[in-house]
Amino acid sequence: MSAARVPRALVVGEALMDVTRMPDGSVAEHPGGSPLNVAVTMARQGIDTTLAAHVGDDHFGALIRAHLAESGVTLANANVSLPTASATATIGADGSATYEFDLRWNPNELPDLEDFHLVHVGSIGAWMAPGADVVLDLVRRAHAAGRAVGFDPNVRPALAPSVPLLRERVLELAALSRFVKLSDEDADVLAEDPGGPLSVLRLLAGHGPALAALTRGGESALLCSGSDEVEVRVPPVEVADTIGAGDTWMGTLLAELLRRGWADRTSFAADELQSLGHAAVAAAAITVSRPGADPPWRDD
Repeated sequence: MSAARVPRALVVGEALMDVTRMPDGSVAEHPGGSPLNVAVTMARQGIDTTLAAHVGDDHFGALIRAHLAESGVTLANANVSLPTASATATIGADGSATYEFDLRWNPNELPDLEDFHLVHVGSIGAWMAPGADVVLDLVRRAHAAGRAVGFDPNVRPALAPSVPLLRERVLELAALSRFVKLSDEDADVLAEDPGGPLSVLRLLAGHGPALAALTRGGESALLCSGSDEVEVRVPPVEVADTIGAGDTWMGTLLAELLRRGWADRTSFAADELQSLGHAAVAAAAITVSRPGADPPWRDD
């Protein structure tokens, strides 16, 4: 790909309707799904972004299409014949969210990699059968072609295969990815020893990524590249809910890498990790201050 070419990003995975049940009993509907949120974050920050996802010809699908169009995301339907997925998020008094899902993942066609500078995969689309094997093949081809790959496992134990199989898939995808981010909740599921989330971060970082990051809710985030490891504090913010916070974090990281021309890098110095982390943390703080997954625009 020519260095002068404007970078474009492909995000692959689920798009769904988030049905949010608040502590006071009220219900709201917002387009969501981790890959959709990552794509929206990147597009709102000025990156030419395509999302390959199932979006059906139904009411939820119409709402999702309108949301993507308003945010500047191009939709490449991976299988329009399936109904649009949904997820119900129940919000606790502390703003935390628990989820129930109704979705399927069986992509029948994905865009040509030649058109994109960076590919991002993750969440349910990266490990739910049968589509997970299609995603793995895409990532293998992207890696072989020298494309930058972003990966966020965003594990959901209630939907995932057995933990050993999930761990094996996550490690394989991490080894093929240049940028990996996971949450402390992901790390708790994936951990094999009492070393805690940090041991999982270092395990994934040691499998090949140029940059690996661990988010820890309202606590500081950790970013590492090779032997460099930094901690980035989270600014204080009044939390509406946490939906989409991690996706905003990841989407902002990828957007910054593309904007700065760093997506082809294989290592980062500590000050560069700090700068990337501050941008991601600031964007996520804006998202948690708003109800639903509503990532910030660049001028926010």
